[in-house]
Amino acid sequence: MTEVKANQGDAYGQILEAIDSGIYRPGDRLVENELAERFGMSRTPIREALQRLETQSLLTRDGRSLIVASLDHNQLSELYTVRGALEGLAARLASRHATPEEVRVLREMLEADRALVDDPKALSRANRRFHRQIHLASHNRFLVQQLDLVHRSMALLASTSLEVEGRSRDTMDEHEQIVAAIEAGDSDTAEAALREHISRAFRTRLKVDALKTEKASI
Repeated sequence: MTEVKANQGDAYGQILEAIDSGIYRPGDRLVENELAERFGMSRTPIREALQRLETQSLLTRDGRSLIVASLDHNQLSELYTVRGALEGLAARLASRHATPEEVRVLREMLEADRALVDDPKALSRANRRFHRQIHLASHNRFLVQQLDLVHRSMALLASTSLEVEGRSRDTMDEHEQIVAAIEAGDSDTAEAALREHISRAFRTRLKVDALKTEKASI
């Protein structure tokens, strides 16, 4: 069993992180006593965390067992549709409200992330931080809350589109366009650039899924 270091976070946060990092993948069964042992806590907070994750549709029932949920084609399409709209709005608002310090942080993230183009998993983590920074730069707490929910559901994707050859470098170029528009205060371009960025990621994922389906049918 892969060990996870206990920290000061709650059971919910630790289980969510384990799903997000791929320790638990779609279809994996989550058992209270095993989780309690892994995280070094009693079963009560584990049970409460599992109930919360089930309510958020991150876990689903398979008989009496709880398993990590997976997304079918329609759910994936719905998720990316909502993500594109909300992320685009975040970029639009960030172009209006981001402080010079926040724009500088985005620039610094962008430069640091370029060194990770050959490490898709590391770049995927950095990509989440980059998008989160744009969310915060929107200075709209309700939008940030909704985007947090969307990105929790993204943890149900078993792989990252950044694993596709060439996608990492394309992503960096797209991030550059987004930051440039935010920096310039060009809200229309910032929103359009981020929405197109999400659309390209979705198209890449659809192609990957189609290839997997084709190989499985051979």
